[in-house]
Amino acid sequence: MVIWLIGKSSVGKSTVGKCLTEKIKILHTNTIFIDGDIFRGMMGNDLGHTIEDRYKNAKRIEEFCVYMDSQNINVVFALLSIFPDVQKSIRERVKNYFQVYLKASDETLKQRDDRGVYDNKKDIVGIDIEFPTPYQSDLTIENNIEDGLSPEEIASRIFKKALNVE
Repeated sequence: MVIWLIGKSSVGKSTVGKCLTEKIKILHTNTIFIDGDIFRGMMGNDLGHTIEDRYKNAKRIEEFCVYMDSQNINVVFALLSIFPDVQKSIRERVKNYFQVYLKASDETLKQRDDRGVYDNKKDIVGIDIEFPTPYQSDLTIENNIEDGLSPEEIASRIFKKALNVE
């Protein structure tokens, strides 16, 4: 199983992903969590953040997830994922794929931006790189500050839907 958590920077993908991974591990110990930034480091940080480098990284992530799936290792992956063709391709290649789109207003994203991502103005998704609506998400969750959902509550929603459990 591969669960892709897609959304802009500071929407809460990594925090939710870690909570979700812990829930899944109770049933399936062969589950790992990977954040897009961690993956870049694992691959040697040899790519920048231009649209071309982002695409190369997206294809690497796709191949990694397909391989993990072939080894019966569950992956919860938190990433920007701005390429609908890659989203479509991984959906076709992974037998148990579940895509979650986490959304938040620009105000919420800027309030949560503890890394200063939105202070930069070059090669930033949502600023000078378009963030297209993800291709065929299985679940979309609004994660604005005013929605008041905790990461655990969001992870529980995803867990129930992705694993078909109550």
